[in-house]
Amino acid sequence: MTLADFRARWAGHVPEIQDVKQEYAVLVPLVEGPEGLSLLFEVRASTLAHQPGEVCFPGGKVERGESPRDCALRETFEELAIPAGEVEIISPLDLLVQQGKFVMHPFLGVVSPAGLAAMAPSPAEVDSTFLVPVEWLRTHPPQIYSYELKPQVGTDFPYDCIGFPNGYRWRSGTATVPVYPWTDRPIWGLTGRIVRRLMEGMA
Repeated sequence: MTLADFRARWAGHVPEIQDVKQEYAVLVPLVEGPEGLSLLFEVRASTLAHQPGEVCFPGGKVERGESPRDCALRETFEELAIPAGEVEIISPLDLLVQQGKFVMHPFLGVVSPAGLAAMAPSPAEVDSTFLVPVEWLRTHPPQIYSYELKPQVGTDFPYDCIGFPNGYRWRSGTATVPVYPWTDRPIWGLTGRIVRRLMEGMA
């Protein structure tokens, strides 16, 4: 292998996050509701295999050859029947990486009155939808909880080989979980993290 091989392979390379197995995208929908500018949330159907009954934004897995932006719009149409043409994407928001397993692309968008009127949640995916006024989210910071992330290294790890025969001090970490106690539909987890970051950006 030559230097020319390396130049040919890596010239123009667009960096990615190592070891990420999947990408997801969600729309963070702003709408004009009865109480002013609001965020639109879904409650996942109870029949879904993953996270049934949880509060989320419309979105899903990025398909092969699809951009995250197009994914967010496609999934919004599939889940809520809101046409892509009735959504104005304002900006991509900060990415979320979930413990090295996947990356999520949130997109802040405005749903037109016509788009909101066309909304018809898919029973297979969505139990219900609800609005939360932006002003409430702005004036009610989330409750923050945390849990420790501890490495669990197998007994077969080759400590001798790497020069640490007496073991290695692996780094642990802490994950934070924001919870917005909105009525009987708490907003938490990744969705809560997106909302918190969005509100912090408006401070």
